[in-house]
Amino acid sequence: MLAPVGRAALDLLETHLEALWNATDASLPPEPLGLAAEEEDELLRWALNRLRSLPREPKDAFSREVGSLLTEFRSRRSPWNAAALRLLDDTYTFVATGPRRHEDWAHDVHAVLHRTVADPRGWVRLDWDRTNPARRTVPAYPFDPPDPAQLPARLYPLEAEAAVAALAIMAEEWQGEQAPVRSRPHRDALLADARSLLDRYGPSARYWTNATAAACDPTPNFLTDGLQGTASHCFHTREYIAGLDIFEDLGVVAVNDEEVGVFWSFGAY
Repeated sequence: MLAPVGRAALDLLETHLEALWNATDASLPPEPLGLAAEEEDELLRWALNRLRSLPREPKDAFSREVGSLLTEFRSRRSPWNAAALRLLDDTYTFVATGPRRHEDWAHDVHAVLHRTVADPRGWVRLDWDRTNPARRTVPAYPFDPPDPAQLPARLYPLEAEAAVAALAIMAEEWQGEQAPVRSRPHRDALLADARSLLDRYGPSARYWTNATAAACDPTPNFLTDGLQGTASHCFHTREYIAGLDIFEDLGVVAVNDEEVGVFWSFGAY
């Protein structure tokens, strides 16, 4: 069996694929030096061979192909990545994990919302707005989170299974959802992916949500209510930027001794 490639090379290729996918000018970034030396690794070799075989023209077709390659590469890197992408990649969501560095975990959550920390394991982040110019106006866009001292007052404790259900309904759309998770034929698979995501944080993890239904009960029935029936304290910006108005959100925070996970869904039009 071939020795697995180092994380640094996989991270380098992932960053390169993302740069190619986001490239808007005439020149595409060149392949980073050093990747060829790692090609004995099966995953890296597969991804590089796929990338090198893609025609660079037309540019829009190349961008689509690179986006598909990036998604598949991320999925193959870890089962956690694959679960996150299957469950939440098609909706307006934010998924990120950061290190636990403070006794008061609100500071660590605040750092994740402001994108000032990286995932400790190098796993996937889902973040539509990481490079959005709107962040020049609202640095944490689409969030406008309270300061750490006020943040816990906007969140309520959740039992683990309720947190799983909250993540699962983030696969829904806020408006015009024709197939709520509760009625989908693959409902159990969606719940399994949500459970896999939270399993990362271990059996001692604690969970919070901004959903007001959890104010009096840590086991609200998210699955029955769905996104459209879930009210929450607002963590999103109220700024109207570039024609997009964010009108609703639902979040789950996972905390253990080493990490904080942040999962958020947004409704916008």
